[in-house]
Formats: sequence, C-alpha cells, structure tokens
Amino acid sequence: MDATAPSLTAASPTGRVPGLLAGLVDAAHWLAAHWYLLALVIAACWAAGEGVVRHLARQASAQRMALELVAARHFDPGLEEIFRRGVQLARASTSMPWWAPRRAKSVQIRLRADGSSPLRYRIEGPAGGERLLSITPFGPAVTVNRGRPIADRPRRHVVRAEFLLRGKPTAPLRDVPLDPDPLQPLIDAVCDLRAELGDLAEIRLDIQRAPKWKLRARRVQLMADARRRERRETQRAARWVRQDATGIEDSLGWHLQQLVSGKQGGGGGGGGRRLVMPPVPRRVEPAEALGKLADDDHLVRVQLLVMCASNTEGRAEARLGQLQAALDVFGGGSRWAMRGWNLGPWRIGADRWPSRRGFERRWSLGHCQPPRPNWVRLEELTGLLKPPTMHCRLPLLASDLPTFEFNNPDLLLQGIYQQPDGRRRLIASYAQETLFEVGVGKAGGGKTERALAQAIGWAHAGGGLMFVDPHRDSWPRALPFLAHDTLMDRIALIDLGAHGPRPQVSSWNPLGMHQGQVAHEVVEATTDAFASALGWEDATAPRALTILTAALAVLVAVNEAACRAGRPEDQATVFHVRALLTDPAFRAAALAGVEGRLDEETRSWWQAVFPTLPADSFAVVLNPIARLAANPVTRAFLGQPTGRYNIRAAMDSRMIVWVCPGGNGPTDRLTTALLARDLLRAVRSRRDIPETRRVPFRPYFDELITLTGAAPETIAAMFEDFRKYRVHVHGMTQLLARLPTPVRLSLVQNASTLATTAGSQSAIAPITAEWGDQPSPDIVAALDRYEHYLSLTVQGRRVGPLKITGPYLDDFFAHYTRPRNTAALEHAARTIAGAAPLDQLTAHATDQLGRVSGFLTQLAHTTPPASKEQHYK
Repeated sequence: MDATAPSLTAASPTGRVPGLLAGLVDAAHWLAAHWYLLALVIAACWAAGEGVVRHLARQASAQRMALELVAARHFDPGLEEIFRRGVQLARASTSMPWWAPRRAKSVQIRLRADGSSPLRYRIEGPAGGERLLSITPFGPAVTVNRGRPIADRPRRHVVRAEFLLRGKPTAPLRDVPLDPDPLQPLIDAVCDLRAELGDLAEIRLDIQRAPKWKLRARRVQLMADARRRERRETQRAARWVRQDATGIEDSLGWHLQQLVSGKQGGGGGGGGRRLVMPPVPRRVEPAEALGKLADDDHLVRVQLLVMCASNTEGRAEARLGQLQAALDVFGGGSRWAMRGWNLGPWRIGADRWPSRRGFERRWSLGHCQPPRPNWVRLEELTGLLKPPTMHCRLPLLASDLPTFEFNNPDLLLQGIYQQPDGRRRLIASYAQETLFEVGVGKAGGGKTERALAQAIGWAHAGGGLMFVDPHRDSWPRALPFLAHDTLMDRIALIDLGAHGPRPQVSSWNPLGMHQGQVAHEVVEATTDAFASALGWEDATAPRALTILTAALAVLVAVNEAACRAGRPEDQATVFHVRALLTDPAFRAAALAGVEGRLDEETRSWWQAVFPTLPADSFAVVLNPIARLAANPVTRAFLGQPTGRYNIRAAMDSRMIVWVCPGGNGPTDRLTTALLARDLLRAVRSRRDIPETRRVPFRPYFDELITLTGAAPETIAAMFEDFRKYRVHVHGMTQLLARLPTPVRLSLVQNASTLATTAGSQSAIAPITAEWGDQPSPDIVAALDRYEHYLSLTVQGRRVGPLKITGPYLDDFFAHYTRPRNTAALEHAARTIAGAAPLDQLTAHATDQLGRVSGFLTQLAHTTPPASKEQHYK
C-alpha cells in the first residue's frame, strides 16, 4: 500500500495543472513565434468558406426571373399602394431555397434607358417570388410582362459607381412628394440620351430584408453612443456651471455684495461659497436615439449601383454626373453619396481596383452586398417602388416618334420637335396609322401652313390628295413647292373664283353617267346634297325630296341612254330639272325616251301622282336650281354634259386635286354640298376594289366651319366611314363649338391626331379636355405663332400631347421651291381639270337644253313599240 501511494499522488489533477499551464504557455510562445501559420490557416478557412458561399450564391442567382412593368398614361397611385408594393418586394426577396446565402436573397429594381424607351422599369428577383410580384396593388393601370434577357453590346466607354447612404445613420431620406413624380429628376438626367451614339444609363436598386442580429448589434452600439454623448454633454454642462459659479464668486460685484450683506447682518462674517448642483444626465429615449432603426417593421437593406456607357468619349462621365445630381434630390438627414475618393484628377471608386471586380460580380449576379449597412424604411423608397406616373414628364425619343424623311410614302410630316438637348428634328407619324386629323386654333396661328407642309410632303412622296379651300389662299402659297415636272401631270385645279380678266372654269356634271357611275348612287348623292344644304328632312320637306328624287331619276336615265348610244355630249344636267317639271313637251319626250329604263315605282309616280300636284309645289325645288343658274360660274361649272372632274378616278390614280369653291354664300354652299356628297359617293364606291389594292387618299378640309355649314351630315359621315376605304380626312377649324354637333363628335371621337395652336381658352378647352387638361388651356393659349400642341397615334398608342413648331414652308421646303415653273404648273393644272373660258362654257350650258331635247326626239323614234311594251312588262 505504501509503495503505491507516490504514484497515485503524481497522477492526481492537482499535479497536472502546472504541466497544462506550462504547455499552454509554450503553445502561446510558439504561436507568437509562428503567427504567420495561424494567419494562413485563418485565411484558408475564410477563403474556403467564401468560395462555398459564392458557389451557392451563383447557383441561387441562376434561378431568377424578370418582370417588366409598363404604366398607363393615367397611372396615379397612392402612398398606400406604393407601400404595399414595397412590402411585396421585401417579402419576395426571401423566396429562395434555405441554403441560399443572404447576399442572393434580394429583389432588384432596374431603371434602364437605352433609347428604346424613356425609362424601362424592370423587377428581377427569385423565381419563387414571381407569382407574388406578378399581381401588383397598382391594378390595371400597370401591365406586368415577363421580362426577356437583356443583351448589351459592348460600349467603348463605361463608368461605374456605387452610392452609399451618408449622414446621420438614423436619419431618413427626404420625403419626396408624388407630384411631380420622384422619378422626374432621373428621367431628366437621361432625356438627352442618344441611341445612335451608344448611350446607356442604368440604375439598379437591390432590396433585401435587414439581418436581425446586425440590427440588434447596431442598436446596442447606437444606444451606447447616445448614452456616451449624453454623459459628455452632461459633463460639459457641469464644467460650464462650475466655471460660471467660480467666475461669479471671484468677481468684484460678488465681493461687494458679500460685504454689504455682512454689514447688514451685524458683521458676523460673510456666507461661504455657494453650493453648485451639477446637471444630471437625462434618460436616453430609444425612439430618439435609434430614429428609423427603432423598429424592425418594414426596414430593409439596399444597394444602389449605377452604370453609364457610350461610344463617345466623355458622354458616359457626363451622364453619371447628371444621375448623381438627380439622386441629390432624395437627400435629407441622410443622402446618397458616391463611394470612393478623389486623388487629384483621378477618382478611386467602383471603376478601379480593388472595388471594380466586386462591383461587376454584384452587377452581373444581382447580389446585394453593400460595404456598409444601407438601412432604410420602405417609406423612404416611395419614389423608386413604382413606374413613372401621370405626373412624370417623359421625353420624346426617336424610337417613340419617327423622324420625317422626304419622299418617304410611309411617313406623314407633323412638325418640328425640339429635344431636351436643344436639337431640333422633323417628326412624323406613320401614314397608315394617321386615319383622321383635327387642327384647331385661331386665324393666322399656323394650322393651314402646317397642313400645307404635310400635303406637299405627301404629294412629293407619291400620295394622292384633295385640298378644299373656300378662300383659295392655299393654292398660291403651295404653288411654288409643287411646280415640279414629276407632279405636273398629277395636279388638277378646280377654281370657282373666276379671277382675272378672262376667267376660266372647270366643269362637272353631277348627273353624268359617262364615267361609269351607278345610277341610283348618283340620284341619291345629288338629292342628299340638296337636302343637306337646304335643310330638307323627311319630316319637314317630304314633297320636295320626292319631287327632286323622281326628277333626277328621269334625268339620270336619260344620261345613261345617251352614254349607251355613244352620245355623252347630249347628257342632261341638274338645270334640266326645271324643264322636266315645267315644260310638258320636254317632260313627255324624256318620259317616253326612258320609259323602259325606269323602275315601276318611279313610272307609277309620274303617271299617277305628278299630274295631281299643284304648280306651286315645284317652287321649293326650282328655287335653289334657279339660284345656281343665275350665277354664271356655277351655271358654267354644273351645266356641261361631260365634265372633267372625277374624284373617284383621282383617288385611284394618286391625283392632287385643289378645289376652291369660291365663297360661303347660299349658292356656294350648295355647290360645296354637291362636291362633298359626290366625294362620299365616290369613296363608298371603292368597295368594288379589294382592300389591299385601295390606293390611300387624303382630303384636306380647310375652314371646316364653312364646309360643314353646307353639308354637316356628309362631313360627319366622312369621319366615320372613310377609314374603311383608306381615305383619311384632315380637318382644320378655328372653333370646334361652331361645328355642327354630329361633325364635332365624329371629329374628336375618330381623330388619330389632335392639334391646336393658340386661341382663346374657351375655344381650346374642348381639345385640352381630351388630354386631361395637361397642358391646361391657359398654357396653350399663350403659344406663339406656328407653335402647336398635338397628340398622335404611333404603333397603336397615343404619343403626346407634345409641343412642336409647325414647319414654315420657306424654311424647311426651300429645296422644293420652283418659282419659275409656277405659271407652267397653273396652266397644266387648269388643263387637266378641263378649264375653259367662262363665257364659252356659259353659252354651251345655255344651248344644252336643245341638244338634250334633240336626243330625246331621236331616241323616241328609234325605240320600237314592242320594246316599250316589253319594258312595261
């Protein structure tokens, strides 16, 4: 037993403690001597762990999706809707597999401008959050589309930047109002981007939920810092209190006060030094010390990366400076500041080592790994959690509206647009989408000048058109720009003004059948023209309509017989209605000659009803015809058997027809109504041509107030029906309110382009109301001459309203002017229209009754009785 006692003592724990301590001391000495080995082990472990984390993060980033949000023009969300969207984004950032590293658990907002749109708004995030993010609280005002991968071609000059939150860490960013849109500074920064120079600007905002343990650690640190500051302030205040008390006691005044008080007290000795109570540190309130970090709810960590590129040196750097200034708008107690520092002319930041590699990795993979905790509340990101709203002024890019190209038949000139960088370009709309156009504005504002520029450009591109101008001022204005040899054989002038010492007038027979018209369509068009100009309706003037219809049916049948007989020069005109109704001999010859060509109802009316009518019942029909006959110009124009005017042929052959009715009196209105109704008939007759073979044609109606006074229902029908036949009307007027209600409603409803110049606010208000009063009538009323606001339809969507300058012909069409050829063009235009001296045509119209009567006599003798009986059967 005694022999074993020492060994038990040596093996006891008490005996091993000094040896263990000695071993630890030796190990510490060894590690101190070989510290680099420990550092290598730690570095290797860190590198291995970082490699595993990056590998997992790459795998998680490969399972991402993209959504593109397109806002409607009326998109106007409230704060609650935007906040709910932010909650969705924060929740979607966690829709990752459990093994995904935190840096991959984020949702990215991409604001991109590359020339395809003013600012593309794109959301990228975990594939598991697609269902959550596809349904937004914004409703139908925002369309969510599946985003396709974006492949950027390399640019020669690229700059990168990362923005961090600077300032007081607990202070929020500035509360930016929603009107104007918080995105407006960013859009203004990229508004002068030029795609042809390779310009590109993109902002990426990564959002992820803030890590709880880091927040707790940060709160502890902030509370400790707050308490430390409070203690320092208390100590500083106590020091100042003691200094103030000492200064007072050492002052002469205080000693004199003590002497005086001592004497008054009987000299029993002055009081001692006063007792000073130092201030006590106040309690630090967590809400005051932590600020926006006091609560976990809706607190996120963000990462803001920016990249600008261009193929032109200096443009990318300038763009980055513009974006940096735009982000300054969000600065308040906290602000966005660019990471890095300046070293002379160089900047050490995301573009250089050691930050560039990490920047590119986070940029390409979407990892949220900011170098410092950028903690913000969702309310601070309100301006970035939504697409641009209706309060955002979007720039007009070249991709939004094409640039006008001379001699391009696919484009229609609209005006001159000044871009944000001061460059001016001629903008256009696509001809096939410009179906109807309305121009409003005061006289002399430039609406006719703009229409002339558009018409001239369309004519030189090979298009057909009809320009109706009651005042004729447009013809001499456009003449020098149309005086080209290539256009000489395509221009016809129908001028009813009869100017000059030897006036010439064209001719047209509304009842003529020599051009292959359909009989009942001619009768209907002429009757409707009289009814429209004279205000006849079935309820108010049924007898007048019946008499005129029956008379025209007979005269059209006479003309049809004359054309079949090869004698079109013997056709009747509208002036023969009087002879048919009042001359028994002419009526008997006409009815006998066309008896087999009339339908049963018309023959019955002439046989049974006409003889019972009193003589004074014809006055309402004969009175307007008598007025037409009393005017030598209208008698010459309408009194020829075979006029050259044929608007259907002009459409199909791309003619340029200039029509000047001559005025706005009663006779002129009736002539205009006949022309308008014939245009409607001719356009509708194009139904016999397949739609793909219909040649586009553009009538321009200047002074719609004058034209619609003659044919309101006809003009309204044009704006409703012509699109089907590839005929597109352009109307100009000073006042929409002066137009008849059917015309005004059809104009505004079907207009592809709405334009207005300056004018009174009451006159402009109907147009600006269609734009939601943006711009307001008072802004439009202050426009200068030749300036317009207009909205267009491009690729199925509305563009504008935007401010343009109307093209002035002498400036932008100077290369088209041919002043030496104007006389030749006018002669050719009158020749193609079949113009002849007025007196000659008047005499020919007077003799036409005799020629028609002679033809009817011969027709009655050549028609066998059997044939007549067969017609009755």
